[in-house]
Amino acid sequence: MIRRSFAEELESAADRIADITRAVLQVILRRAALLLRNVAGVPLEPAIADALDSIATEMGIGRSDLQIVLREWLETNAYLPVRTIDEESETNGSA
Repeated sequence: MIRRSFAEELESAADRIADITRAVLQVILRRAALLLRNVAGVPLEPAIADALDSIATEMGIGRSDLQIVLREWLETNAYLPVRTIDEESETNGSA
């Protein structure tokens, strides 16, 4: 099932929540969780994907490193919230 049709099914279930059985709702929610777990990323238009690949090649870095660069640029320019480092988990991880 493609994401768009599944999203429509979720919206439909929300519209008729009083009429839907618990079992059906469980199935829908489990499928939603499965889809969210398996999302590899945002599908890009071919032209945009090619442009990103070209930029990564020019910079001499891999696509995953380019994602880090883009995330940091978005954070720096306030398009994304800045991530905070959990010092407690760092301390526990190094002990």
